[in-house]
Amino acid sequence: MIYTKLIRPLAFRLNPETAHHLAIAAGARLGWAAGAMRATTCVDDIRLKVDVDGLRFPTPIGLAAGFDKSGAAISALAGLGFGAIEIGSVSVDPSQGNPKPRLWRLPDDQGIVVHYGLPNDGVAAIAERLTRTRLPVPLGINLVVTNRGPGSAPLTADQIIGEYATAASAMAPHADYLMLNLSCPNTVDGRDFFADSGHLDACLAALGETRPRLPVFLKVSPLGGIEAIERVLAAADGRDFVSGFMFNLPPVKPEGMRTPEPIWRKVPGAVSGPPAAALADFCIRETFRRMDRKRYILIGAGGVSTAQDAYAKIRLGASLVQLLTALIYEGPGVVRTITLGLAQLLARDGVKSVVDVVGVDAI
Repeated sequence: MIYTKLIRPLAFRLNPETAHHLAIAAGARLGWAAGAMRATTCVDDIRLKVDVDGLRFPTPIGLAAGFDKSGAAISALAGLGFGAIEIGSVSVDPSQGNPKPRLWRLPDDQGIVVHYGLPNDGVAAIAERLTRTRLPVPLGINLVVTNRGPGSAPLTADQIIGEYATAASAMAPHADYLMLNLSCPNTVDGRDFFADSGHLDACLAALGETRPRLPVFLKVSPLGGIEAIERVLAAADGRDFVSGFMFNLPPVKPEGMRTPEPIWRKVPGAVSGPPAAALADFCIRETFRRMDRKRYILIGAGGVSTAQDAYAKIRLGASLVQLLTALIYEGPGVVRTITLGLAQLLARDGVKSVVDVVGVDAI
């Protein structure tokens, strides 16, 4: 109530990117209070615990990459009660991202349009920052090729693949899991490169040579239908370090948005929030049906604003769920609200563990 009635109206008077930077700056200053914050926000319920390749997630509700791009406020963010924090995307070299403006709100859809283009401080600075930080929940680091801006020379295939391997080697000592962002919708190099199965195979081979000793997830495009899903599964086959998959935002505007078309027609970028839910749910369900469920898990995102949204994605096949846009519209308390609500839904249905309902609506 305080957030939606007082803070949000004030924040929405600001430029969206300015408001985002202020939120990260506030979080960076509140790291000292993270323990006390988490003592009041975390939901300790045995039904919510998820184990993935040796990692214990106290709840399946995590923060998606894109909010804290350079790991500046992760302690305070963990203090909100998340079951995991994912930062990034992080690239080998620092990047300013795309030219401004590059972030817009869609209040009628409770969504945003994102065209940031992967600004971040680069692996050296972020690794140094993370050396001084320990979290009570798993930390994921989302990796991507450096966006050197418009007019820069295009990278060769070997350079793109090499950047992923270099970033993975640099960030692995500081992460609990790695997420390879193989389909950024807002950069030229990142959008279509891995639609070529040869490029995907070569990247996974290069990563395998780094001998990762932690779970690795592939964040791939939601476009291309079942054929694209099967291509990703085939590329991961035989790569023991691949633990699962996640789907990115598409580089096209979803159908059925409530926001009038003239507002978003000429705005570049991908839509995050409830309009992204339908395509994400399709990809989760169809991947769960086809993947080796003893080897892989799915991380679901796209339009998670309520406990019911999270529960639906879990029942479609997601073992873990991430949110971001809900923080903008509902405030930091939404993490506890969703987590508590999920526990209540499990109790209502007589479910002893959230793991027991993963994919029950997909089969």
